[in-house]
Amino acid sequence: MNYKTIKPAEFQENIFNLISKDWFLMTAESEGVVNPMTVAWATMGILWQKPVVIVAVRPERYTHEIASAAETFSLTVFGKEYRKMLGFCGTKSGRDCDKIKECGLHVLHHGETPYFEEARLAFICKKMCVSQLQEADFLGDESFTGKWYGGENKANGEGGGYHHLYIAEITDILEKEE
Repeated sequence: MNYKTIKPAEFQENIFNLISKDWFLMTAESEGVVNPMTVAWATMGILWQKPVVIVAVRPERYTHEIASAAETFSLTVFGKEYRKMLGFCGTKSGRDCDKIKECGLHVLHHGETPYFEEARLAFICKKMCVSQLQEADFLGDESFTGKWYGGENKANGEGGGYHHLYIAEITDILEKEE
């Protein structure tokens, strides 16, 4: 498969649909280990006069460990036929299984950044800043932090530590050519 490289300013798709409906696989590589994790909590825009993505990752996640050690990561978008795979990658840990092998994915690289041959789009991202959210950062409705970081959510095993926000420059977008 061939991909063409487009600049972020040329990108035409609806970012809101990509993030909330299509989801992404965030994939980083450290010491030869490539690990993907499904993310649906992200945003894209302009910050520091650069096209950026901000991705939220909990510190307990294996992806956090890999992404923290890497300088770059990719966000890949797949066709609807990969929805089950995205669900798997969002609920299983790379500490416990080889998600790439189990999902039948094939790793490619753009420079040092891993992405997947099966993806229809790959956002190539270079980390600029990482910041951890804290309880004091949230304003207004206190039930918000209880919903996402404690209370019943935490009791169900779905909660965890306050997300780290990875702010990264989108250096390239790879679009699969048909």
